[in-house]
Amino acid sequence: MRTNSLAAAVKFAMCAMFLLARGGMAQSAEINVFSVLPLKTFLDELRPQFEQSTGHKLIIKYDVSASLKRQIDAGETFDVAVLLPALIEDLIKQNKVAAETRTDVSRAAVGVAVKKGALKPDISSADALKNTLRNAKSVAYSAEGGSGIYFKGLLERLGIAAEMDARLKPLTSSAVVPSVAKGDAEIAVISPPAILADPGVELAGLMPKDLQQYVVYTAGVSATAKEPGAAKALLAHVTTPAAKLVMKAKGLEPIEP
Repeated sequence: MRTNSLAAAVKFAMCAMFLLARGGMAQSAEINVFSVLPLKTFLDELRPQFEQSTGHKLIIKYDVSASLKRQIDAGETFDVAVLLPALIEDLIKQNKVAAETRTDVSRAAVGVAVKKGALKPDISSADALKNTLRNAKSVAYSAEGGSGIYFKGLLERLGIAAEMDARLKPLTSSAVVPSVAKGDAEIAVISPPAILADPGVELAGLMPKDLQQYVVYTAGVSATAKEPGAAKALLAHVTTPAAKLVMKAKGLEPIEP
């Protein structure tokens, strides 16, 4: 009953917010969004309600930050970009993102995935994690994603980068978790949203607190957005209390002011 009550409360809050947003916007717009992959399940769940209540249509392209940034640098147009903070800052310096719209949307820890039903390895401490990595036959990670950048640095910190090299599987972000589900990799190091979205894997745990590094995802509105008001409405929408509940359910953490 408590679960049903919470769901009803969330639905009511979101509907009220959507109706208010719609009341303030007379014209519909297409909003082109470039977003990092870890936000896919979150944005995909919010999309229908936002579109229905505001009349705006979201066109979302998902990829790793580095790839999306290259596309923007090459001249591709966008209205909202959600990337790693340093890349948004660079776009602001290039006058491609309006500085006043910079918004930290969410953050994600980094965890370890194993195939569903497999024995979960011990990653509770630095020494336990080091042993788990050393004993793994293969470890998949995102070659260009924020979690992958962190992981490569972590191997250096643990002093095992050289010995792990032959067993590492750098993949595109979308292929990391499926590689574990299919048995192509024994474990994967990636953020929880990707793990929770795949029924073929399980979250073995998060990195030890003293080694953990959160990956932050920051948004900004294009300085040349055709409908800046609609784009700003989307940023306001994804940072509301109701949206934050959805965020948490998808393995993300809200960033509080």
